[in-house]
Amino acid sequence: MEGDFIKINEWLLPLSWLYGLAVKTRNQLFELGILKSRSFKTPVISVGNITVGGAGKTPHVEYLIRLLKDQHQVAVLSRGYKRKSKGFVHADADTTMREIGDEPFQMKQKFPDITIAVDRNRCHGIDLLTSGDEKETADVILLDDAFQHRYVKPGVNILLVDYHRLIIYDKLLPAGRLREPKDGKSRADIVIITKCPADLKPIDYRVITKAMNLFPYQALFFSTIDYSPLEALFSNVEMPLEQVKGTNVLLLTGIASPKQMQEDLTAMGANITSLTYSDHHQFKRKDIRHINEVFASMPGPKMVITTEKDAVRLQDMEDISKEVRENIYKLPIKVSFMLDQEEEFNHKITGYVRKNSRNSILVKAKDEHKPKDSHHTGNGPRTISFRNN
Repeated sequence: MEGDFIKINEWLLPLSWLYGLAVKTRNQLFELGILKSRSFKTPVISVGNITVGGAGKTPHVEYLIRLLKDQHQVAVLSRGYKRKSKGFVHADADTTMREIGDEPFQMKQKFPDITIAVDRNRCHGIDLLTSGDEKETADVILLDDAFQHRYVKPGVNILLVDYHRLIIYDKLLPAGRLREPKDGKSRADIVIITKCPADLKPIDYRVITKAMNLFPYQALFFSTIDYSPLEALFSNVEMPLEQVKGTNVLLLTGIASPKQMQEDLTAMGANITSLTYSDHHQFKRKDIRHINEVFASMPGPKMVITTEKDAVRLQDMEDISKEVRENIYKLPIKVSFMLDQEEEFNHKITGYVRKNSRNSILVKAKDEHKPKDSHHTGNGPRTISFRNN
């Protein structure tokens, strides 16, 4: 059921009150204009959440990449969490995971022709991504995990809310996992309830819609996880996911919320042994030795299943045993929209980008230089605000 993964540490609530006071003060400084938010001529779409941990940001950014990449020069800008580099880094074919972080590296591997960059200072990163020559300049920026980065004012602000950790039931850090008070959701143009069970009932949609209590200018969507066939980590072999039935699976995860994957694989008939590490865990030799030992002790038939994000941190580890190498698979995921909402969501995104992209601006500039009696006057670029729709 919704909110079923939430655990509140009641004894930490006084500290949550102090944390909330600090966050509210910061937000108020932005509202008063003391701290400045910048808007950009290039379309900027922010994808983020207000909870610590995974709400599905990466697969939703990847959804947007697939939606836009054939018609636009797409760039993804992330801060590059836990990377070993500093400043702005523009990823290329030789860029390592340590230079840009695991999630940007994952996206660069999946979409090698897309511009992937990291910069803690998002305004600086956007300036660099939009100041090159025509072939290099992005005409749409996807900001990964930037809902709290208020120095950028995106044209579309997408808030992700985990179905299993609905913000309406959670508490502020450190008692809960909220980064800011739940009323921060009012900044979102689009709210997506993520990781919904595929068999969610109509009454559940209505209950969640009412509980979220959104404003009329905000659009609410529901998405679920779709699993793709398993992919061997050290070869080009694919395996239908149905083959996990009756198999002893070592589920190896270093993500914020592995519980849903555990439940889904168990429902498919797998016998799960879990090795769970913290989110973005950097595997060390002692971790690999432990993984080797646990897998060696398991009876067959057996395999190791890990996430795409963990796979990019494991693939260069040298101490993985031959047995693990021959039996380790990553489980790719995608998101799909429920309630036949996909077309509506796609239309909102593509409509905003099309009307505000560089191509639209170039068309307007050409039209302005045509003779006054031209029948093609064109329309000027404008920022789409769902608050006015």
